[in-house]
Formats: sequence, structure tokens, C-alpha cells
Amino acid sequence: MPTIARFPGFAIVMYFEDHNPPHVHVVARDFEALVTIREGSVIAGALPDRHRVTALGWIRANRKMLLEKWDEYH
Repeated sequence: MPTIARFPGFAIVMYFEDHNPPHVHVVARDFEALVTIREGSVIAGALPDRHRVTALGWIRANRKMLLEKWDEYH
């Protein structure tokens, strides 16, 4: 489970050999959300409003790198 990025209050991680569609996990002690890489949408779990803009903005800005990592890990 490589940590791709860390922010105050949460981290963005990607699991080896995880299921499709390509996604990342936004995780913290009190929540976890799955966010698609291509669309930048939450598909499972909950992403608190206080972290939503930062997490989704970073995922969208780093889409190309994240898709490359997805291909590398899968």
C-alpha cells in the first residue's frame, strides 16, 4: 500500500492489485473514501468537506502520474 501523498489530516494511497476502476484511497484515522482517478469522483466511503477540495484538486492535478502508478501496480 504505497502512500502517494500526505496532507494535514489525511493521506492518499493506492493498493497493489486493487479492483477497477482506477482509483485512490483517501484515508485518515476517522474516514476513508475511494476516489476515481479519471473522473475525480467519490465512489465509496465518505470524504469530509474540510478535506474535499484539497484531495480532489490534488487528484485532478496529478491524474497522469496516478494513472501511470495504477498501471505500474496492476
